[in-house]
Amino acid sequence: MTDLYTLERGDAPLLVSIPHLGTGIPEALRGQYTDVALTVADTDWHLDRLYAFAKSLGATILGARVSRYVIDLNRPPNDESLYPGQTTTSLCPTETFRGEPIYREGCAPDAAERQRRVETYWQPYHQTLHAELQRLRSRHANVLLWEAHSIASVLPRLFDDKLPDLNLGTQEGRTTHASVQAQAEQAAADSTYTWVANGRFKGGYITRHFGAPQDGVHAIQLEMCQSTYMDEHAPFDYVPALADRVEPVLRKMVGGALDAIRALNAASS
Repeated sequence: MTDLYTLERGDAPLLVSIPHLGTGIPEALRGQYTDVALTVADTDWHLDRLYAFAKSLGATILGARVSRYVIDLNRPPNDESLYPGQTTTSLCPTETFRGEPIYREGCAPDAAERQRRVETYWQPYHQTLHAELQRLRSRHANVLLWEAHSIASVLPRLFDDKLPDLNLGTQEGRTTHASVQAQAEQAAADSTYTWVANGRFKGGYITRHFGAPQDGVHAIQLEMCQSTYMDEHAPFDYVPALADRVEPVLRKMVGGALDAIRALNAASS
């Protein structure tokens, strides 16, 4: 057990990563944060509960414990922008998605503190993610890395209008085999939810860094609107009536992509 992440190991060629699940802000840092920031509103709430079905698929599930307000595990360690020219958030964000200050005046982390956080929080998650992918690759020629994310459906500072309900990202098809992406897309298309592939979200750092289909690692990010399964307003409650509708769609998306991975493995054996 670690304070940095949770890890449940499975043996199927599937790893579900939830890097923005964490709500923890270390006690030594809490005095630096604004009251607004301490609500950790931009958490990817309840995704461990929503993706619990993945255990029955034999998935390995990795979830962060530390809040993205401490460090964003889905950003490059050098803080290079993934969406040049667009408003986005940084490795150690100083504003919420709504533009509110995260830190009290004079308390934002300097370069040395940002580097400390990379070493203390960012690196362990990525090292574990890498190790688990390598473990699964030792058993399977191809594995699926499913990056699970969620976000408030309307955030004018970050994007125009309401997002589609389901936003698939594969960096324009570069991070996975076309057959794997096609299965995820088909399940979304067969649902009653709005969806898009490689629209506003094309996959964050984890998808882009680890997704290497030529090496047997196929990565897909799903950024879903929180309105599909929870209350987007504090206290950010899980809404079973909503979740029970979207969960079967997620199961078909992940399951379909996993079937495509297994077909690739069968073809390579």
